[in-house]
Amino acid sequence: MSNPQDLSYTDEHEWLRVEGDTAVVGITAFAAEKLGDIVYVELPKVGSSISAGSVVGEIESTKSVGELFAPASGEVLEVNNDVVGSPELVNSDPFGAGWLIKIRVESTGKLLTADEYSALTGE
Repeated sequence: MSNPQDLSYTDEHEWLRVEGDTAVVGITAFAAEKLGDIVYVELPKVGSSISAGSVVGEIESTKSVGELFAPASGEVLEVNNDVVGSPELVNSDPFGAGWLIKIRVESTGKLLTADEYSALTGE
């Protein structure tokens, strides 16, 4: 699966889609594939403040446990409860229905373009 050009990426394998002062965040198809079958997702609470680069959640698969890092600083506006109930959505549709959180962006960490992220992952 190629990386959508309209998203920004982190070197920790999260993606960010900015919509005004709000951003939708998820993990990349590369990360979902490396994790394997995702069985559990823990997300931050709505209303919590997060800082770019900090750990804000956990993603557990049949193979391993991974941390979810914030690609931006701001306030958590929404969490995807569909993913909490059906974690496999992250595997089947990482750039769509498998999104994780929406945040009000105050500032971002270091973000990569789709081409830079593809170079990083060798895709």
